[in-house]
Amino acid sequence: MLIENIKLSITGLLANKIRSFLTMLGIIIGIASVIAIMVISDAMIQTTMSSIGDMGANRIEVYIMQKSNDDANVREMKRKDYLDEDKLKETLERFHGKISGFALEKDIGSARIEGETAKMFANVSLKGENAHAMAEKHLKIVAGRNLNVRDQEKMQKVALVSNRYAEKMFHGDISKAPGEEIEVPIENKYYSYTIVGVYDYVEQGFSAGGNMDEQPTDVYIPLSVARLQIKDGDLVDSFTAYGVTGVDPGSVCTELQDYINKNFYQNNDAYECFAYSMKEQLRQMNDMLGTEKLVFMAIGGIALLVGGIGVMNIMIVSITERTREIGTRKALGATNNDIRLQFITEAIVICLIGGIIGILFGLGFGMVASSMLGVKGYASPSGIIFCVFFSMAFGVFFGYYPANKAAKLNPIEALRYE
Repeated sequence: MLIENIKLSITGLLANKIRSFLTMLGIIIGIASVIAIMVISDAMIQTTMSSIGDMGANRIEVYIMQKSNDDANVREMKRKDYLDEDKLKETLERFHGKISGFALEKDIGSARIEGETAKMFANVSLKGENAHAMAEKHLKIVAGRNLNVRDQEKMQKVALVSNRYAEKMFHGDISKAPGEEIEVPIENKYYSYTIVGVYDYVEQGFSAGGNMDEQPTDVYIPLSVARLQIKDGDLVDSFTAYGVTGVDPGSVCTELQDYINKNFYQNNDAYECFAYSMKEQLRQMNDMLGTEKLVFMAIGGIALLVGGIGVMNIMIVSITERTREIGTRKALGATNNDIRLQFITEAIVICLIGGIIGILFGLGFGMVASSMLGVKGYASPSGIIFCVFFSMAFGVFFGYYPANKAAKLNPIEALRYE
């Protein structure tokens, strides 16, 4: 019986191709919108989560900042407001077994380095890094070597540059960079270092685009050298702590913040320590993006609802046109349930075919839109299966009323209908 109803439904659709297509159009647009939103949203969520995850879920960012209460005195930071090497060492000893180390960085400044010709130039950011910071960057060295502990201890004036810098300044041959000098002009001062290595520059997250020649790359030097070259280089107002594997970074983050505030900022009138974990930020970002995805899918669902109403409308028109057919079937012994099932099946077939077409269009549009945004988009199999069953459920929901109306027709009056 079901197979026969499906055949009758397809025959009816083929008999009125234009009307059938227009009936499906609302379903196609609605499903395509939902699938496209799903593809783009999932792509952006995965990319964002991957970018944050690459930073390290065990990272804890620590800042010294103005107190949040209104009674705090607003003033410039003084030496007493900063952390120093002794305080950091004491803190690290206290958290032995929970924190593997502190990554410290000093941003010295940015500069434009000119080469032999006008086309040979590079924009760079000069940064001092301690050994733990360099280890956590996981840089791929493509020529020479990385900065090491000995460079820090001996205060060697050495630098690690990017392959983009080396290609521009050494005629594309990065192997020539190690051993050469790099001179960085910052605020009328010239900082000179010997290049010991070249790292592979990787574009971060959504930063791709624009004029690549103008985008700066980092030049890394030992933190011990940077501290000697800038004012108050020994003072620290921010750093990154790395939790030990297996330890919850959220609880360590709270404990670390409380420890620093209690021991070093309890009597400070204006400044305090604030810390947050990347794992917590990852969770909050995931929740936020998930909520946005649901909102956008709900908007797409409005188009699907309009399409469902269109299906109901056309089914009512179809029943009116086929009143004599319904009367004839009833006269030949068809029950109310047979008539009801026939028209519900027809509505399901319409919505199912429209849903499949919508899925294909949605996947295509979503993948194209994702690639234009610079992310890789895809739809989960569970999402596609859900849309297929949702289309069928829509057919049942919006087809039931017309089908029930058809089933209740009086066969005598239906046969008389002109």
